[in-house]
Parts: sequence; C-alpha cells; structure tokens
Amino acid sequence: MPEAPAGTLYRGREGMWTWLAHRVTGFAIFFFLLVHVLDTSLVRISPESYNAVIGTYKNPIMGIGEAGLVAAIVYHALNGVRIMLIDFWSKGVKHQKTMFWIVLAVFVVLMAGFLPVHLSHVFGEG
Repeated sequence: MPEAPAGTLYRGREGMWTWLAHRVTGFAIFFFLLVHVLDTSLVRISPESYNAVIGTYKNPIMGIGEAGLVAAIVYHALNGVRIMLIDFWSKGVKHQKTMFWIVLAVFVVLMAGFLPVHLSHVFGEG
C-alpha cells in the first residue's frame, strides 16, 4: 500500500476553493443584509439617527466596502449558477473545472467594468 502524503489528503483544487469562496461570500452578503435591515429600521425610530448612520457610510472606506459587496454578490451569483449546472446537468460534474474558469473569467470582466466607474465616484473624480 502506498504511503499517504503528510498533511491533508485533499489538495485544495478548484472545488475546495469555490466551496470556501461560496460560503464566505454568502456569509458576507448575509451580514450586509442584517446590517442593512437594522440601519434602515432606524428611520421608523428616529429619522435623525438614520441620517447620522447613513452619513457615516459616505467615506472612501465604505466605498471600497461597497465594491467588495458587489464582488461578493457577483461571485456568489455566478458560482451559484455553476453549482446548479453541476447538480442538474448530466455532464455538469465532468465540466465543473471548466465552468470554474468560466465563472472566474466572467467575474473578472464584470468587475473590470464596474470598478473604474464605482471607484471614480467614491474618490470624487466622477
């Protein structure tokens, strides 16, 4: 019997990284939605408090956070389609690695179109 390699037997191929990224982006989106519901609910309690909280969001750090949120949503959505294809398409498992690279390429193209426009607004150039 061949000797097992040291450490984990799983080598961290595309499947592991897409699994991990899907969970991390899902958690990030959930956290955003929780905060969004809480800060929006302030408008019923105190409009002044709501305006104060919203005012704190208008800075470059939050603008970068918004870009991260968009990246999380775009990746999560594209990878979700990939997961559905793996689950419901008879050849999905066979092509899952190719679909990973397609998801990554589409993600890069979409973010390359979004980021320059968004960051120009965040940093006041547009």
